[in-house]
Amino acid sequence: MPAAVAALAVVGSLAGVLAAVLSASPRGALSAGAAGAASSVFNLPVVRPASGDTSVLPGMTMGTSARLMAGWQVPALPAGRLAGSPSPAVAPLRRTLQADLLIVAPSTLPHSVLTAISRLPGVTAAEQIEAFRMRINGAYTAVLGVDPSVFRTFAARPTGASNGLWEGVAGGGIAVSYTMGKLDKLTLGGTVAAAGHTTKRLRVVAFGTMGIGGVNAVVSDSVARSLGASAGNAIVVSMDTSDFQADAAAAGRLIPKGAGVEQLATLITVPGGAVTVNGSGAAGAGQPTESGVATAQLDTMLRAAMSRRGMPYIWGAAGPTAFDCSGLVQWSFAQAGIVMPRVAADQALAGPAVPVSQLQPGDLLFYHTDPTDPTYISHVAIYLGNGWMIQAPEPGQDVEIVPADVGNEFAGAIRVNPAQAAAVAGRVA
Repeated sequence: MPAAVAALAVVGSLAGVLAAVLSASPRGALSAGAAGAASSVFNLPVVRPASGDTSVLPGMTMGTSARLMAGWQVPALPAGRLAGSPSPAVAPLRRTLQADLLIVAPSTLPHSVLTAISRLPGVTAAEQIEAFRMRINGAYTAVLGVDPSVFRTFAARPTGASNGLWEGVAGGGIAVSYTMGKLDKLTLGGTVAAAGHTTKRLRVVAFGTMGIGGVNAVVSDSVARSLGASAGNAIVVSMDTSDFQADAAAAGRLIPKGAGVEQLATLITVPGGAVTVNGSGAAGAGQPTESGVATAQLDTMLRAAMSRRGMPYIWGAAGPTAFDCSGLVQWSFAQAGIVMPRVAADQALAGPAVPVSQLQPGDLLFYHTDPTDPTYISHVAIYLGNGWMIQAPEPGQDVEIVPADVGNEFAGAIRVNPAQAAAVAGRVA
């Protein structure tokens, strides 16, 4: 079995990534001449990468966002009010837990499954929710239906602490991710068309990220069910890190046929052999010695990406003539026959971390641009060599080639491993 595949294990009916990150977050000076083959292919001159506060997405730097939302407050309608009427009260946030596993079934999970998982020795908390896909203003995304008083514990800290967000959700509104709200130009207090088995117009009550890859919206249990979601078809789990792999496997044995376990956390092996769970949002998973993309495939992927230069950014678009950031990555690799996950946070697990001093053309660069969850990876670009990268930036702009950015939003870089990328893509399908 190749090393890339050996680093992956299957949990339940979904492929779960159980990869150990043996290298630290990329750091150090970028060698503009690293793997300079791109200069001969694309005639790119050597440039000095940005390393300060340069914005990856215009207007979305962490510093700017922090000033805009003092104290990391999530943009939300005032607590206790939704469309001029009182919203149901929700329980206050008492603690914040990391969401480590997401169990999803095609239909309602028996309450006995929740009870059994809650009794596993490593489980800190577990909550039954709804997980489903639906269209929001025409674009498909993953949505959670929750009890706001309980689920806020599992959200990213700034999002969990927003009373306005959770009271608005309890009152029948929808909270969308900060990135989706920004890039799809949604209006706080406006409405979106939410289309599941039925279609409803829901008021946008907040912009706040849950911190679960690919999940861009949250509604109440009752709203989720009214849109056609199966009641209680998912369970979110927070776990102790002492025996994470064993407990994840045990959870997989407790679920019924047809259900699957998605591992939301990445395991990191530190010196001495201790294993911890990664909640830092650093990019990279797997052995640094794993092989990357074959040269011919890499050349095809890079040429495909370059051929999209000047095409428009559209939120949720994945080609061939319009793209968002991760859509450009997925489409470009697909032209070389390589399967990639759809969202940036999952693409960050598609290969081992590489230091910026060793970047080569075809490596992926990742960024934190979301102040409602500062550790969530929400942007990706493709490194071209000689200090340049290509990205799909934001609405109103086109796919562009710009100096690589290794400034304060930089979350790390990876070298794509095709087998690992395909496994991650299968896990989140």
